[in-house]
Amino acid sequence: MANRILIIGGVALGPKAASRARRLDPDAEITLVERGDLFSYAGCGMPFYIEGSIDDVSSLLCTSQGVMRDEKYFVKTKGIRVLGKTEALRIDRERKTVTVRDLRDGGVRELPYDKLVLGVGAKPIVPRMEGIDLGGVYRLYSPRDAQAIRSELDSGVRSVAIIGGGLIGMEVCGAFVSRGCRVDVFEMMDRLVPALLDEELSLLLENYLRERGVGIHTGSPVKGFRGEGGRVTTVITTDGGEHDAEMVIVAIGVRPNTELAREAGLEIGATGAIAVNELLQTSDPDIYAGGDCVENTCILTGRKVYAPMGSTANKHGRVIGDNVTGGSTRFPGVSSTVVFRVLDYNVGKTGLTEREAEALGYKVVTALTPRPDCSSYYPGSSSFIVKLVADRETRRVLGVQGMGLGEAVKRIDVVATALKFDATLKDLADLDLAYAPPYSTAIDAIAHAANVVRNKIEGLARGVPPVALRARLEGDEDFVLLDVRSEEEFREGSLSDRRVVNIPLDMLRDRRDELPRDGEIIIFCRTSVRAYEAQRALEGLGFRDVKFLDGSLKAWPYPL
Repeated sequence: MANRILIIGGVALGPKAASRARRLDPDAEITLVERGDLFSYAGCGMPFYIEGSIDDVSSLLCTSQGVMRDEKYFVKTKGIRVLGKTEALRIDRERKTVTVRDLRDGGVRELPYDKLVLGVGAKPIVPRMEGIDLGGVYRLYSPRDAQAIRSELDSGVRSVAIIGGGLIGMEVCGAFVSRGCRVDVFEMMDRLVPALLDEELSLLLENYLRERGVGIHTGSPVKGFRGEGGRVTTVITTDGGEHDAEMVIVAIGVRPNTELAREAGLEIGATGAIAVNELLQTSDPDIYAGGDCVENTCILTGRKVYAPMGSTANKHGRVIGDNVTGGSTRFPGVSSTVVFRVLDYNVGKTGLTEREAEALGYKVVTALTPRPDCSSYYPGSSSFIVKLVADRETRRVLGVQGMGLGEAVKRIDVVATALKFDATLKDLADLDLAYAPPYSTAIDAIAHAANVVRNKIEGLARGVPPVALRARLEGDEDFVLLDVRSEEEFREGSLSDRRVVNIPLDMLRDRRDELPRDGEIIIFCRTSVRAYEAQRALEGLGFRDVKFLDGSLKAWPYPL
């Protein structure tokens, strides 16, 4: 008898698992059940359709050859039976059946299985608040949502409020600004993308968006919405603030769809998502699950995490396709790699942030390093900022964050690879990365960051993080802020503080007597390269307490 494989969910994981299973077992009876009528669509492309970079929404539903991935496609091309507009109601594990209802005619029936796959994804968190059902209030969940939002923009909407400053909020923020909209972002936490970025990087992103005209309202929970004629007009925050808006996007995150699994008695993990093992089996060995409805294992810590990503869902699909056809492929976990683009800024992270690493008990050492993405003399060179996180005791790389106009994302990928193989800082610095002026610097930005952290561990470099220095500037401590840039650069702007002294690096040795030998000196320049040189020079001249500002002015996230 043919292996009966029943898959619930037809967006990311489901079609991938079905396609892999079909390639491995030509005789299997494979049925795919999907509550909606859109299959295997590229949800991550929706912000780019809204901004106009993608002209036709149907391209998000097609193969790379332009073939629509509809029910006919799966039947004719892959030999997979597809039941669209069909809702899975309950699982009978003893009888190995799933009860489903046809949403078109209401008919209910049972589907048998030998192996069952849950790829039911996640659903957007929709808070209970006044006015949430007004016209013009959207969640970006499917291509039809994207079409409706773009239609609003095409009809003249120019004032948009985004509720949530996380990943989705940032991506759609860029889309709306690109369309000429006035955009306000409301985030209940005290900074943007708090789950992905440490404070300095969050503030730098906020500064960039403010420069592009975006209204940033952090620490501003939204109470509700008010409207006229059934359509939203106003966003109301909990402090009583009121903000005009012709359209609202609610993007405060997602939660895993676990109802079907819970009712079937399957184990739910500590994260609130479905628990699975390395084979992606649930607590029932004949039921597999993957994608946004399951929890994953962090490859650095071994802890369970909820990390919904389209890339992970597709990897899960391949593993499940192997295993429902007799294989034993294991999925080792994730490093929680996330990248996104907002306007011209490239932003990403992988592994642990400094805050996460410290909470887990690591002896953390970091480097905040602004760097060009290719040789500075090459046309089109742009800069970005890297924050590398490592463990002082083992010198193990723990994570990285990057952002800027330059190509930060490929550096995120380098560190994601390093994390997979438990690399040390020296391993990272020693990688034989490609070099040519259009692509990188002779010592790549990631290798440079690794070397800075190594210098800190070895006592050669001593940095002061921007957040720590900002706190000290608010007091009356006695220390020197030494700006070692040229006099011309200094006149163009420096830190605004009475303790700032300007002595250009090439004059430092001659003017050393102007500085206190036993006092604390914190040095800065544009990117910290000259500041580090100045630190080593002063130490060689007998100065005892010399440090530099991590990232210097290029990474300073506060007003000068």
